[in-house]
Amino acid sequence: MKSPNSSRPNHNRWLVLIAVFKLAQAVLFIAMGVGLRRLVQHEDIAEALENLIYHLRFNPESRLINFILEKAASVDDRMLRRISSVFFLYAAVDLVEGTGLYLEKVWAEFVTLAITASFLPWEIYEVCRRLTWPRVSLLAINALVLVYLAKLIWERQRHHLHFAARK
Repeated sequence: MKSPNSSRPNHNRWLVLIAVFKLAQAVLFIAMGVGLRRLVQHEDIAEALENLIYHLRFNPESRLINFILEKAASVDDRMLRRISSVFFLYAAVDLVEGTGLYLEKVWAEFVTLAITASFLPWEIYEVCRRLTWPRVSLLAINALVLVYLAKLIWERQRHHLHFAARK
């Protein structure tokens, strides 16, 4: 659909916003995957994490930090490669979703709706397990995305049925 005053198509601003969110997620997952792949090159993962903890000025006496360092000692290169591959896979899915939504492809709306709906039970569980602002924010964003896409798809379907019945 083109505006009479411009040769550029009008985009659904909410789909563009969701697309930007998905593309930002993809960038984050790519960065995490690259970071893990770089850790594969280190001889001692625990030492690399200790350096990171020092540079980020975390409390080295923290129970959480000690727990992470203990677990890091058991992580090998093979496991890091697998985890980074999962991050790259998630990034690829987000890139496909984001690009498809930006281009306003109906299949991208369905894919995003299905994937978002599949993660909501886990996100609800995580919020109930431990209430934090990032978890609540992510749940709220994904719930809004789900409701908006479902409404968009429903209205489009109703519109098509209405015009099909008139013919």
